[in-house]
Amino acid sequence: MGWWTDQVVVRVEPAVLSSELLVPYRRRACAGLAGTVLEIGFGAGYNVPLYPAEVRRVLAVDPSDLGWEQSAGRRTQASAAVVRVGKDAQALPLDDASVDAVLSTLTLCTVPDPVAALREVGRVLRPGGTVHLLEHGLSDDARVARRQHRHTRWWSHFAGGCHLDRDVPALCEEAGLRVVRMEASDAGRPRAWAHVYEGVATV
Repeated sequence: MGWWTDQVVVRVEPAVLSSELLVPYRRRACAGLAGTVLEIGFGAGYNVPLYPAEVRRVLAVDPSDLGWEQSAGRRTQASAAVVRVGKDAQALPLDDASVDAVLSTLTLCTVPDPVAALREVGRVLRPGGTVHLLEHGLSDDARVARRQHRHTRWWSHFAGGCHLDRDVPALCEEAGLRVVRMEASDAGRPRAWAHVYEGVATV
């Protein structure tokens, strides 16, 4: 991570990512998680209070050391053991078929190669396991999508590599994941920044 992303973006992110407006979305994304869960893009741990009681262990992956420090308070209050196992979702230091579920919330927009990350997710997920997603991305409204394509050109430089226009269902399919459920909606305004996908995929 560059200095701007690691020291500035990570400090500004909480104003957006901790929003109460996102809690219902996060709660739905966490529903059904159980056993050993891999969370990519763990960040400051905003999902920790929402883990179901059935979650026994969380393997956290996030590139930011500062974000990990910011999560300390939430981790100490977690009902599940939370262990940081790596920084790069594109190269997970985990064995094949070693996790029961994967959680990714507002993460794939910043991963340099989201297909590589999702392929890694599929590799470490056990047969029958599920990938729980809450991601913002490409709108199905052509006017909004055009704004997303246009704004991403400058926004990604300013916001730590964040892309507004990634097609989340298409990325899952390209990575070999099977989409079980995927719903799209606008979580707020402006729509170019607030279009989100909620869903579940599997291998």
